[in-house]
Amino acid sequence: MASDLFRCKQIDQLISDCENAEVRLKKSLGWLSLTSLGIGAVIGSGIFTIVGTAIAGQKMQVSSILNAPLLQYLITRQSSFGRPGAGPAIALSFVLVAIACGFASVCYAELAAMIPIAGSAYTYTYATMGELIAWIIGWDLILEYAVSNMAVSVGFSAHLVDLFDWFGFHPNPRWISPAYLPSGLQDLQGNDIYGAGWHFGFNWPAFVIVMLLTVILVRGIRESAETNNIMVLIKIIAILAFISFASRFIHTSNWHPFAPNGWPGILTGGSIVFFTYIGFDSVSTAAEECKNPQRDLPRGIIATLVICTVLYIGVVVVLTGLVRWDTLVDDAAPVVNTLKKLHISSLRLVVLIGALMGMISSLLVFQIGQARVWFAMSRDGLFPKIFSRVHRKYLTPDFSTWVAGFAVGVPAGLLDIGTLGDLANIGTLFAFALVAAGVLILRYREPNRPRAFRAPGGPIAPVLTILTCLLLMAGLPIMNWIRFVSWLMIGLVIYYFYGRTHSTLRAANAEHKN
Repeated sequence: MASDLFRCKQIDQLISDCENAEVRLKKSLGWLSLTSLGIGAVIGSGIFTIVGTAIAGQKMQVSSILNAPLLQYLITRQSSFGRPGAGPAIALSFVLVAIACGFASVCYAELAAMIPIAGSAYTYTYATMGELIAWIIGWDLILEYAVSNMAVSVGFSAHLVDLFDWFGFHPNPRWISPAYLPSGLQDLQGNDIYGAGWHFGFNWPAFVIVMLLTVILVRGIRESAETNNIMVLIKIIAILAFISFASRFIHTSNWHPFAPNGWPGILTGGSIVFFTYIGFDSVSTAAEECKNPQRDLPRGIIATLVICTVLYIGVVVVLTGLVRWDTLVDDAAPVVNTLKKLHISSLRLVVLIGALMGMISSLLVFQIGQARVWFAMSRDGLFPKIFSRVHRKYLTPDFSTWVAGFAVGVPAGLLDIGTLGDLANIGTLFAFALVAAGVLILRYREPNRPRAFRAPGGPIAPVLTILTCLLLMAGLPIMNWIRFVSWLMIGLVIYYFYGRTHSTLRAANAEHKN
């Protein structure tokens, strides 16, 4: 039984399976398109949405339904110190995360070049640690991509409301705010619209944009990538405009104190924004649709990380110089709202358009990643076969894409950005750590297998990836761990009753024994 749970799928078998005509995806992406996909994912979610919460922090509230004394004690203790903002030191948070992601990116690049198959970390762990661990990380990736996109779509809605406001149109808050608001909802003048908790509302813009992108993704990866390239270009222009023009209005007094909450604030800020770097992870999920994966995947992954880190740091340095760090609490559109408060109208419109393009491109890439993970798991028999169905005309995993659309769109209409961002972080860190472990295992198990790219420094990069991921996971709140473990428990139940018995690898091994 134990040996069956940890049976590995040979790399040669993984590559052979992807060549099956019935489940083959269309190869049409080069390294520039891969880099653009990565930039679209990384920048869209971080700079324009969750960074406000990372800078200012977020107060946690203890739910009245949690009656366990120990749980209440842990949550109350963490709520008093567990979510401090990084303040202007958010730049150091991004440096810390960039270092961690730098190590992780070369690990991903090594495995992606060796195993150019859809599924990303799920596929890599299947080849290195066995089926049970592969299921766990695949189930984790579903959470990671889905919740990340929920957070980004909520941010998109907030920016769309700002665009309406710029033109003098003010929609009913009931149709543009989520049903759950942990800190309530206030207008720009600080007046209460809704109190904290649940209320009658649904974030319709967040839902609609996800479903529109689902239609585009079903039609084809090449068409989706071309659309993304245009949006990424607009986004980068808007970011550079913000950095260059808004820097004139910086007041250096806003940078003092630089680290108001010390090291805990910097660490927590890094934990909050970590999920914004999973763009290079999304690049690896498109490996099977890459024309020359051994060459282009490492280039796309590393170029994504370098470009986005530079842009991230530039934006947060300027942003924290414009306003006091503690004014950005629970702000899902911190850059645009800051420009509005400072009455920088023309630049606000430019950044607003760039932000909206950023949201859309980020949503596009993460939806690609989520559907491909389901596709890969279904092809291995761990999910029902319909998830690996490929559209006859467009050669895309259409059923997985539609399911991913509804799975993201509906919760995005109900939940707030802070709750969603937290849930994505721990999944990202967990995936990075397992990928790094996979590199070490394959180097030991198959040292002579050709590697088009090798992470430099011997074991240094994978070991440091694991350590930095564990460090950042320690900065996440206790409720995040509870939700994450609960999600994994649900996944294990599904695996035991379905995936374990329908596994194609299990069936092949049983047939071989007979």
